[in-house]
Amino acid sequence: MKPLPTLRQLRYLVAVVDRCHFGQAAEACLVSQSTLSAGLQELEDLLGATLVERTRRSVLPTPLGREIAERARQLLKGAEELVDITRSAADPMSGALHLGVIPTIGPFLIPRVMPALREAFPRLRLYLREDQTARLLDQLNAGKLDAALLALPYPMGDLETEDIAEDRFSFVCPTGHRLSAGDPAEPVTVPSEDLLLLEDGHCLRDHAMAACALDATPHNTAFEGTSLHTLVQMVANGLGVTLLPQMAVDSGILRGLDLAVRPLAGGRPGRRIALAWRRTSGRKETFQRLAEALRAEMTRKDG
Repeated sequence: MKPLPTLRQLRYLVAVVDRCHFGQAAEACLVSQSTLSAGLQELEDLLGATLVERTRRSVLPTPLGREIAERARQLLKGAEELVDITRSAADPMSGALHLGVIPTIGPFLIPRVMPALREAFPRLRLYLREDQTARLLDQLNAGKLDAALLALPYPMGDLETEDIAEDRFSFVCPTGHRLSAGDPAEPVTVPSEDLLLLEDGHCLRDHAMAACALDATPHNTAFEGTSLHTLVQMVANGLGVTLLPQMAVDSGILRGLDLAVRPLAGGRPGRRIALAWRRTSGRKETFQRLAEALRAEMTRKDG
């Protein structure tokens, strides 16, 4: 029988390729540097090829080493999913679950639903990572995350998703603004020249522009927020107007500020909050039950 690399050896290689540093790779693998170095040398001897170039100051993966590391990631992910399938069969709502969440959802939804999730699933350990959508999807596809809470529409590739709730937009402006009172602000009447948006990379920016029937032309690019809290403070200082998702408004983000909130008419546009996971994951029942619990909790508190 042909000798094969072990999963441990492949994990060592991936850690070194990702970090280009033996010490950091060993720390990530929870082993000593000498153990990791020996394991990697055994892998090279087994394959009959040099996978990393070693110098006194650095570690540089060879082109072949990078290619082998990419294939190793898929093998490691498949092995982890085998374990997930077995554990999920025994108790789908137990163990560790690494959940990604975007910045325009996390601060407003997680504190709201976490107590109910802990009560419903006491054996489920949620580890949260907040980042922008594109980076979360990269980590999800690479197996570094188990699932992610995202806002749709957004290109999801081959990932599986389940909708949790609709999150409508509200128009926010200073109380003295011409649109602060009267009829609900129609999307086409939102003044694009004064519209403050999040910087590029946040999917909420595209969702807000779609709600106002605006094209992708930059609007008020002199002032772009890095977070919804930053946008709110800029509006409060008279720098423009903005659109906020309803979950942010409900969380009290405008508390203590002299700002007016008007709902958007025209079909009450918004975004869809959804849970996403890899189609090949063995924890589908876990994610479906988590989505169901999130949906029930949001419906209960919205009602």
